[in-house]
Amino acid sequence: MTVYIDPPAWPGHGRMWSHLVSDVSYDELHAFAEELGVPRRAFERDHYDLPSHRYTDAVRAGAVEVSSREVVRLLHKSGLRRRKRRQDRRRYS
Repeated sequence: MTVYIDPPAWPGHGRMWSHLVSDVSYDELHAFAEELGVPRRAFERDHYDLPSHRYTDAVRAGAVEVSSREVVRLLHKSGLRRRKRRQDRRRYS
């Protein structure tokens, strides 16, 4: 099982966030997140949003540290990347 995490560089809700992804399956990702105690509501389309204070916990549990670009590359290469729906993109612009 290999799960990847990027550095906490994404601001939101007064915190910085990382993305936790799998390059194999969503089942693998959900299992890892569950073991870490990350609530399912933190899952967004193809990744989990993880607050910066949980970054070290994820790495200690076995998540491999990669860049944000690598997270996107891994998702695309694996076929697990899910783009935002058009209506979602409009809501955030």
